Amino acid sequence: MQQAATTPTADIGDYLKVAACTAVMLQSVLGFAMAAHPTVRQQWVFGSAYNLVKFTAPAFIFGILYTTLRQHARTPTQPKRQYWRQQWSALGVPTAWWTAVYLGLLPGVQQHGTAQSVGQFLWQAVNGNAAPHLWYNTMMLQFIGGMPLFWAWSRWVGHDGHRARLSLGVTALFYVGWLWWFPHAPTYLVDRLALSFLPYAVVGVLWGQFKTGAVALQRHWPLVVLAWLAAYGWLSAQLVARGRPVRLAAASYYQPSATLYAFAVIGLVSCLAIAQLRRRSAWLKPMHWLATYAYRAYLGHVFWLVGVWAVTSGLPLGWRVVVSYLVTWLLAFITTYGLHVGWHRLKWQGH
Repeated sequence: MQQAATTPTADIGDYLKVAACTAVMLQSVLGFAMAAHPTVRQQWVFGSAYNLVKFTAPAFIFGILYTTLRQHARTPTQPKRQYWRQQWSALGVPTAWWTAVYLGLLPGVQQHGTAQSVGQFLWQAVNGNAAPHLWYNTMMLQFIGGMPLFWAWSRWVGHDGHRARLSLGVTALFYVGWLWWFPHAPTYLVDRLALSFLPYAVVGVLWGQFKTGAVALQRHWPLVVLAWLAAYGWLSAQLVARGRPVRLAAASYYQPSATLYAFAVIGLVSCLAIAQLRRRSAWLKPMHWLATYAYRAYLGHVFWLVGVWAVTSGLPLGWRVVVSYLVTWLLAFITTYGLHVGWHRLKWQGH
């Protein structure tokens, strides 16, 4: 996201944003594949692959909070007006444009019905139903809007271990109750609420403030791998227990197995980032570049996927998934960068 653009090289948050963006595109492709009448064997393969990348929203949130709070700590006197201006340019404008594109040019990708009036059009735009992936956007923008609250809380915590543990304990208790309540929620719109992903934001902030956690994680990375394997095994067992037909929508974020899996993946990506930061890896600059454009590439990727999926209709379904995924990923980043450069040239010429 925009904050990453001011960082000379990548940080843990950048790695998580890139991983989340890359994985969420595969989620979209698998969604298209499951609507193409796959065989039973393909259903199991696609369902297993979907579980494998079912960490995207938590990773995005963790990465956003981690990077934003660390940068705010380095520039605590930055005027809030400048922050809001940056966020509007980096997130608000691309969100408005891509939402309009989906609603105006690709009405068939809308979720929970299709807008038939101006009021419904606006409703679909606001609640994230303009495209299959934009519910993420509706939820994540709430964290951007609430960032001053996280700044205030992080200052209160400081480097006080007791306050950090208290914050974690309160968050854990809240989230246990939230997971229990979620299956009884009266509307699907609950998953658009930032509260549904609060633990990832809280841990992301604390992870940036307490460097000892990163050191301990790197030292015990085999345990992180074991936790990841255990969580993925748990998700796989749930997939099998649900039987056929395999339904991707049943792989909910709001269950203990998914929570454990998301944190395990965040831990694994963090271990990789820490190792490369220590070695001053050549991958740091490319990862930082990708992270700068990751969110905007994520916003536009379904637009390209619709076209690529249609063009590859003659391929066997398995190859169609692979080719569509790779081409969509490339087009999303290339066009995002091209639009960014083109917009800045127009602004420069205007001055």
